[in-house]
Amino acid sequence: MRADRLISILLLLQARGRMTASDLSSQLEGSERTIYRDLEALSMAGIPIYSEHGPGGGYRLLDSYRTTLTGLTEAEVRTLLLSGVYAPLADLGLAEALEVALLKLSAALPEAQQRRAERMRQRIHLDAIPWFQTREAVPHLQSLQEAIWQDQRVCITYRRSDGEVNEYRIDPYGLVAKSNIWYVVAHRDDDEMRVFRVSRILALTLTREHFERPPDFDLAAYWESWCKVFESNLRRLPVTLRIAPHLVDELPNIWGQWVRPIIEQGVDMPDGWRQITVYYEALEHAYGEILSLGAQAEVIDPPELRDRIIDIATRVVQFYGQPG
Repeated sequence: MRADRLISILLLLQARGRMTASDLSSQLEGSERTIYRDLEALSMAGIPIYSEHGPGGGYRLLDSYRTTLTGLTEAEVRTLLLSGVYAPLADLGLAEALEVALLKLSAALPEAQQRRAERMRQRIHLDAIPWFQTREAVPHLQSLQEAIWQDQRVCITYRRSDGEVNEYRIDPYGLVAKSNIWYVVAHRDDDEMRVFRVSRILALTLTREHFERPPDFDLAAYWESWCKVFESNLRRLPVTLRIAPHLVDELPNIWGQWVRPIIEQGVDMPDGWRQITVYYEALEHAYGEILSLGAQAEVIDPPELRDRIIDIATRVVQFYGQPG
């Protein structure tokens, strides 16, 4: 509806300042021609919108203008209330602020909407923390947050995944919470962009130096691009297994439903067993899962994994076979 689009344009200009017709068109998924007509309609309605030409130009509201629009649709209210309080917000010290904001929102709603909002809160709850995963200690998160707000360079002592400890001087551009694990996206002093896991920062010192944040840096876009590269670079170790007939139906209940399509694509052997191929990041990640299946699964390939499982099983039998 045009009224909704006009309100959206007004709120976007108020929230972001200057925007081009192309930016608005992309954001609202409409043609630039339609945006120009909408901007003209808003101006004719008395909204103080003016244009700036040349590089860096666009449309903006008069600085002193602020809309007092408070009307929210039921879907918008549900979305805001479902944002909930979860671990990353608590880590940033924003849990209480969010709760207060949601209380204010609820108090400002008409009575009928308040009742519907409460029904929704009692029927849908979002829990963003995966099973069996504890929250990591991030004692330096608040200092990182302060440095990011102030564009302040920091020195960190960092423990890599292989255990090696190094010192780095970084310009922290932003924080990202992947589920309940925090990462800092930073520019390193060797002119390289890096992503550091915050829980591995052993020490952090704020320097008195400030850095120039690139005006075109987009945190969400960089994170999406980095994740694609990271996932593509993960080592993928194929492991060929033979599983007993009863595991064909039972294995998804043991390992999870992710393995069901793998089993369905497997090959039935003459003895009734089925051969499948599963993938692991490294041999170390395969031992426990496969050993837990006992004699109901046999490793065919790679040979080093088969030999390692035979060695572990042999030592277990020897240990339990000792007298007493």
